[in-house]
Amino acid sequence: MSDKNCPTTSEITALINRETELLDDKKLAEWIALFSEKGTYWMPVAIDQADPLNHISIFYDDVLMMNVRKHNLKHARAPSKEVEIRSSRLTGNIRLLDFDAKTGNMTVKCNFQAVLYYNEQTLFAGQYIYKFIWTGEKYLIEQKKVNLINCDASHGTIITYI
Repeated sequence: MSDKNCPTTSEITALINRETELLDDKKLAEWIALFSEKGTYWMPVAIDQADPLNHISIFYDDVLMMNVRKHNLKHARAPSKEVEIRSSRLTGNIRLLDFDAKTGNMTVKCNFQAVLYYNEQTLFAGQYIYKFIWTGEKYLIEQKKVNLINCDASHGTIITYI
């Protein structure tokens, strides 16, 4: 097996833009398909939280839980159907933290701002940290970690992924 070439900044940016676009467009099935079988979405409740398993988190969903959440959001009697969820995400300062030429796996960090509207408008900001795995054909998300700058603040219900 030959080494994998490191993706360009444009290719990495396109991966992140596609992921956030699917969330903004409410295409949760397609968004979930971006994750590996062992993929997770993690939003820590504390700055520098070491792991999601030994501490409470705002979110810690695996692919199974993502599918449950998707089903619940689309259910005809779901409270989330009363008001449409709208969102807009911006990412920037995208940087490659780690790249393994043998596996093609990489870790990418970027800043984000997300505006979500559900009964009221809410602004979220912080950093996304992605762990991507290379399948031999494409990149899949092994983990998306959402570090909110105010993760330790009191939040109302966060009804969808940020």
